Amino acid sequence: MEISALLTSAGINISICIVLLSLYSILRKQPSNYCVYFGRRLVCGGARRYDPFWYERFVPSPSWLVKAWETSEDELLAAAGLDAVVFLRMVLFSIRIFFIVAVICIAFVLPVNYYGQPMVHKEIHLESSEVFTIENLKEGSKWLWVHCLALYIITSAACLLLYFEYRTIAKMRLGHITGCASKPSQFTVLIRAIPWSPEQSYSDTLSKFFTNYYSSSYVSHQMVYHNGIIQRLLREAERMCQTLKHVSPEINCKPSLKPCIFCGGPTATNSFHILSNEADSVKGMELGELTMTTTEQERPAAFVFFKTRYDALVVSEVLQSSNPMLWVTDLAPEPHDVYWKNLNIPYRQLWIRKIATLVGAVAFMFVFLIPVTFIQGLTQLEQLSHAFPFLRGILRKQFISQVITGYLPSVILILFFYAVPPLMMYFSALEGCISRSIRKKSACIKVLYFTIWNVFFVNILSGSVIRQLNVFSSVRDIPAQLARSVPTQAGFFMTYCFTSGWASLACEIMQPMALIWNLVAKVVTKNEDESYETLRFPYHTEIPRLLLFGLLGFTNSVIAPLILPFLLIYFFLAYLIYKNQILNVYITKYESGGQYWPIFHNTTIFSLILTQIIALGFFGLKLSTVASGFTIPLILLTLLFSEYCRQRFAPIFNKNPAQVLIDMDRADEISGKMEELHKKLHNVYSQIPLHSEKSSSKAECSNPFKNQELPDPEKLKPEEGDAIAKELWGYQGNESGQEHDAKSCPSASPEHLSPKLIELHKRN
Repeated sequence: MEISALLTSAGINISICIVLLSLYSILRKQPSNYCVYFGRRLVCGGARRYDPFWYERFVPSPSWLVKAWETSEDELLAAAGLDAVVFLRMVLFSIRIFFIVAVICIAFVLPVNYYGQPMVHKEIHLESSEVFTIENLKEGSKWLWVHCLALYIITSAACLLLYFEYRTIAKMRLGHITGCASKPSQFTVLIRAIPWSPEQSYSDTLSKFFTNYYSSSYVSHQMVYHNGIIQRLLREAERMCQTLKHVSPEINCKPSLKPCIFCGGPTATNSFHILSNEADSVKGMELGELTMTTTEQERPAAFVFFKTRYDALVVSEVLQSSNPMLWVTDLAPEPHDVYWKNLNIPYRQLWIRKIATLVGAVAFMFVFLIPVTFIQGLTQLEQLSHAFPFLRGILRKQFISQVITGYLPSVILILFFYAVPPLMMYFSALEGCISRSIRKKSACIKVLYFTIWNVFFVNILSGSVIRQLNVFSSVRDIPAQLARSVPTQAGFFMTYCFTSGWASLACEIMQPMALIWNLVAKVVTKNEDESYETLRFPYHTEIPRLLLFGLLGFTNSVIAPLILPFLLIYFFLAYLIYKNQILNVYITKYESGGQYWPIFHNTTIFSLILTQIIALGFFGLKLSTVASGFTIPLILLTLLFSEYCRQRFAPIFNKNPAQVLIDMDRADEISGKMEELHKKLHNVYSQIPLHSEKSSSKAECSNPFKNQELPDPEKLKPEEGDAIAKELWGYQGNESGQEHDAKSCPSASPEHLSPKLIELHKRN
């Protein structure tokens, strides 16, 4: 690929980024878009908006970049939780390591590659991208020791940074465990595969078992019910509530009389009437009318509560019976993290589901070979023109060929990739995950494997087939084949960085789907309601993208270092944009407690080893035995470092330390909090929520801006130039947060229910 094609792709994507970022800085200042760009701050309460008018609302400004940069890690931890902090530390790690890699490789490796052979160089924009790769070196060149030395420096720096990050995040996870002393999940164990007995119910069987074997630590339990009808009724009631909220009471809720066109008598013009009080709204609704008692059934699963955290930990780790398929125990997830739908799945089906989803994911990976191979054909114009002679006239035009080879392949690949995350999330749900965080983590791993395989390996293999190179004939040929293929795909990887990196970040901050939906709601349906939908951060899509660019950076560092400055720009933009989105848009309702970091660590180690294997193959192709001999010990040292980290830090992310939990139990017993915690256990895992999701989200969401008092912008003079007056609108502290609560759908509190419904709530 020529440098001119790369510059064309870079120019297109830079223009897209500038336009979208400028448009975002204007749209975020418009009061009608507050629910799109400030959903997290609004759903957390403690803020109300003003709509002052000043001309700077329609002028782009970089103030949001400054605020994102100035927000500290402690503020981010208080606002969004540990997972958000860990994700941004991943981005910071990428910035640090690739800054080191870029300095070394641009300063030393790139000049060696460019002047590797005696030749007359053209102008930079007319050069081929292969001139800047290691392929330009002569066989047996003495300059290969520069690449070997750079490889040692890159590996050492990466391992050193990984060690310090792993140690810091492990301490943060321990602090996450000890800092949440009132977590009900620490006292709760999820029991599945309860044996069926014809003489008694699942509840009696469970109570008898734990009273017999854990009499000193067992407190109580709560069964899981098959209550699909109840859940559907709750969803329908919530939907009806939202519909009624959108109806203007001045227009539609005032009954009036008009003459009937058939009989001439008076008739009501509207189907709704206003009740005199809330008690009338539930008058006549009895539980027997819904026949819930006949449809609701116990499932062989339950939440069992214990007196101490240590007792729950022991029960979750111990095999309960001689049959491992019965009395299966796990530490319970947090109440908002429970994936209730999967608790109804029989435990004996889980292994079949995992095999089926694995087969489905692998089959989809092979189906995806078709578009990837087609995309590789677009990057090879010579082969494409030979295969399709009627395209030669079009492909001879310089601008058309630059767009086709430099921009179109990466765009097509990204469009196909939009179907991957939802499908992998569906596969993870079919596996039977008991919590939403585990489901998202499982989807993250699947998307990561899929992305690395299709973007990196399949592109290399399909490119080799198109160029009629031999596919791997033996294991010993793998390094050499990778070494031949990676430099030829360096141009495609750079264009992919432009399109999937820069442009995707600009689309992320614009939130186009939410913006369009908000526009339709305000303009088409005339919805003036202040309600808004809260979003969860898509870790299952962003972490794989981050790791893919890390893989591309490491594997191309000593082979095609021209990609490094573009990757560094991507990581820096990602840090600012993701930080802004986490602070303003996404809300944390559940999290994994930093368990995404081991995925990042292991994938980074894999990227380093793959880089060393590719370099080993190139040193062999260039007949440099000295460089090859020095690369083999580097691979072994990297594997030893990975094993040390796995032994030293990884168990902290898989299990809770007994020492920490016992200290927490003793502290609660001394302070007298233990009895209070026991009283709250049974109510927090209610399968039928007693409060709406929005109100509970507001109660749980931590708001770092809550105590921040800002003056009314309308009372400030424009000539004062105060930065607060230049914001999109003022945010003023509102300690009670009742302004938004009043506009939310009223929750189904026990006071508003009939006696039989209250009894049903207590029983569940």
